[in-house]
Amino acid sequence: MPEISIAATLCDCNRENVDAARALADEFNLNGQVVVTHGDAFDRSAIGVIQPRPTIGIVSGLYELFPANEPVLNSLRGLADAIEPGGYLIYTNQPWHPQLKFIAQVLRNREGERWIMRRRTTAEMDELVRVAGFEKIEMEIDQWGMFTVSVARKVDRPLRGRC
Repeated sequence: MPEISIAATLCDCNRENVDAARALADEFNLNGQVVVTHGDAFDRSAIGVIQPRPTIGIVSGLYELFPANEPVLNSLRGLADAIEPGGYLIYTNQPWHPQLKFIAQVLRNREGERWIMRRRTTAEMDELVRVAGFEKIEMEIDQWGMFTVSVARKVDRPLRGRC
C-alpha cells in the first residue's frame, strides 16, 4: 500500500543489534522510513520523547526477560507518554511455559546467568498496561496458553492503581 506513509523507530540497548537493523534498513532502502537508535526500553523519559510520535507502539518478547514489575511499568508509561492520543499498544506476554525449569538449567541470559524467565498472569500484565494508561481491547492466545498478543488503546488520562 504505497499510498500510506509509514515510519518506524526501532530501539535496542545492544549496539550490535542497532548496527544490524540499520544495515537491513539500508539493504531494503528504508532510509527515512526506519530510524534505528540505541535506547533503553525501561527509560520512561527517553521513550516518552520519541519523534515523530507513534500511533502504534509494539513491545514483544521483552518483559518476560525481566522479573521486576517497576521497570516494566516505567517502560509502559514511557510508551503511553509517546503514543498519540487514541493510539494503540500491541504487547506480548508469556503466562505459562512447560519448560521453564529446563530453560533455567540449560540456557544463559544476556549477562551470562541462568535464564529465569518471569511469567506474568494475563491479569497481572493487563493491570500493568491499565495503570500505565491503556485500555485492553483484544487478546489472542495460542492453543497451549503459552503466549498472548494483546491490543490496548491509549486512554485520555492514566488510570489510578498499583501493581
